[in-house]
Amino acid sequence: MNRSRGILASLRLANSVLSTRLSSAPSVSTQVTRFSPSHLSFKPRSPLLTNIHQSLSFSTKPNSLLQLILTNDWSDELETALDEFNSALTHETVIYVLKKLDKDPKKASRFFNWAREENGFSPNSSVFSLMLKILANKATMKEFWITLREMKELGFYLDEETYYTIHSCFKNDKMAGEFVALTHFYKRMVEENAKDSIAQKVAEAILRDGWGNEIEKELDGMNIDLSDNLVIRVLKELRNYPKKGLLFFHWAGKCSSFKHNTVTYNALVRLLARHDSIAEFWSVVAEMKGEGFEMDIDTYIKILRNFQKFRMLEDAVKLYEFMMDGPYKPSEQDCCLLLRSISGDAQNLSLVFRVVNKYEAAGYSLSKAIYDGIHRSLTKVGKFDEAAKIMETMKNAGCEPDNITYSQLVFGLCKARRLEEACKVLDEMEANGCRPDIKTWTILIKGHCDANQIDGALMCFSKMLKNCEADADLLDVLINGFIGQNRIDGAYKLLVEMVNVVHLRPWQATFKLLIEKLLGKRKLEESMNLLKLMKKQNYPPYPEPFIRYISKSGTVDDAKEFLKALSVKEYPSIGAYIHVLQSFLEEGRHSEARDVLYKCPHHIRNHPKVSELFGTKSTA
Repeated sequence: MNRSRGILASLRLANSVLSTRLSSAPSVSTQVTRFSPSHLSFKPRSPLLTNIHQSLSFSTKPNSLLQLILTNDWSDELETALDEFNSALTHETVIYVLKKLDKDPKKASRFFNWAREENGFSPNSSVFSLMLKILANKATMKEFWITLREMKELGFYLDEETYYTIHSCFKNDKMAGEFVALTHFYKRMVEENAKDSIAQKVAEAILRDGWGNEIEKELDGMNIDLSDNLVIRVLKELRNYPKKGLLFFHWAGKCSSFKHNTVTYNALVRLLARHDSIAEFWSVVAEMKGEGFEMDIDTYIKILRNFQKFRMLEDAVKLYEFMMDGPYKPSEQDCCLLLRSISGDAQNLSLVFRVVNKYEAAGYSLSKAIYDGIHRSLTKVGKFDEAAKIMETMKNAGCEPDNITYSQLVFGLCKARRLEEACKVLDEMEANGCRPDIKTWTILIKGHCDANQIDGALMCFSKMLKNCEADADLLDVLINGFIGQNRIDGAYKLLVEMVNVVHLRPWQATFKLLIEKLLGKRKLEESMNLLKLMKKQNYPPYPEPFIRYISKSGTVDDAKEFLKALSVKEYPSIGAYIHVLQSFLEEGRHSEARDVLYKCPHHIRNHPKVSELFGTKSTA
């Protein structure tokens, strides 16, 4: 009943503001892989192994191993089936499987232990780091600390990136004890490494001058015992100097006691994946492939994120194509994220279709999520006819458009300022049995606000409230729309109504912005009312704009009212009083400052800091 009254009140408000003005994102289909006939050579010894043998057909060894692990609980029988592969695991395969198990830390830990104890796999620092990230949750704390200690005992280094990733996990999950223990562990490790850090000494020598015979002689004279771990650590020390890292890599490769492998190559390509060394990056990728080594999936994901961050989209797509041609193919989700990052520019459409074509060429069927990725790219650049054809193709493939699909179309039409057509899309949705959700409505209303069509936005808002509740995001959009047209009174009226009648909790940022705009219009009473509403919503106080305003042009009573509204306690803190009094004095309003002081409680007037502020011993 209360909600109904609130919605009706909001409808009246929206219509009132409008009439005054006029008078004045899934369901994802299963990814299908075209597997070749089974290459399993073992004879099943149990019902589980029989089922595995009959139900799986494999295209490559990494996928066959992965499918076994993903589709079965861990057991002795599963380990027996895995043992039948009868070959040592590679670094790339272990990384590939662990990345796929990152949401199942218990199984990841069982696989990791099996790989080491039964298969003879020797993990390196990269594998240990990935394993620690997977185990960094409450359910696997015992396994986490065991793995971390083993890593240290084997001489591997917990790198800064891994430390901060796990550090954030513990902090976000409120694991205070683990948070403190990890911090102490990392600090001790850094101190121990600093005392005898060969990697740091090598890096310092390399960075001292330009590379040449002198540098190589100095490195030769150090009699370094090169290892995978040391090479990785030196490359990390040179992370801001990728070309010097490449020179060190080549020097290490010429040493008779050392030979590069997949681990060191993966570390090098991570170092080179940036604008100023992109040519060297692709050269090393080709060299790596020629040596028979593969880029592991964790390295790929990190490099791809870097390419996307710095808008190196051509390189991102080229890297995706490279990986899809290899045995460690990115997932459907990776494909969708890449499509999202390259959408929005007409010049990038060719990149979109390169990604999709490579995805299909690898034997995968287009899923709902992939279709949406293509559709998003087309609607963002105004290719609506082509987008309509994609929607039709989706339907024919059994992928019905949903709120995500329609929202993309609404966004594109709004971006093209075709607002009337955007509104009709919502009617089409309902006709097709797909009710618009709050996100779709928000996109439509924001489109009107961005086009300075606030009245149209209010009409949409009124229509939405008949079937859908507003939220803080939508309210923020509307408030910003009002402010954009300098309709501060309308923004204030809407926010107060949504809080008091509909009981919506606005974002703290929405309150702050509107308070600042109201004070800019000299509307102190309304601003003070919002401050009180913030307090009721349990938001921290927002004193700064009030103090600036009151100290410049407010009255003593304004200051008294502000201090009263500032705290949930009987009196605000001493700091709040001092801030107000000091602001009056800085504005040269000494008389008003003393009047404010006179109205302060006894304990404030006699506080030593207040006495010091006014240069007096006591004001009582």
